Amino acid sequence: MQRTQRPIAARLARANPTTVFLVTLVLVLVAFFTPGVVGGLLTLLLAAGVIALLVTTWPVQTPATRVIRLLVLTLLVTAGLAKLL
Repeated sequence: MQRTQRPIAARLARANPTTVFLVTLVLVLVAFFTPGVVGGLLTLLLAAGVIALLVTTWPVQTPATRVIRLLVLTLLVTAGLAKLL
């Protein structure tokens, strides 16, 4: 039985990996270098995006990939909370 992909996963599969990487890099740099509360909120917003990606792709990821993504999520949340405080 074939499982249907969620709409977001289908769009991500069609996206150009280089463009996705560069856009994500710009967002991360803006979030990290924006001072204070705004930077913290942007970092936590990026963490929310990682959570959405994790939930969408969790069933098809290997255990090693899951660990790496959870580490990235932990680092983003920690950085965001540190900027807020």
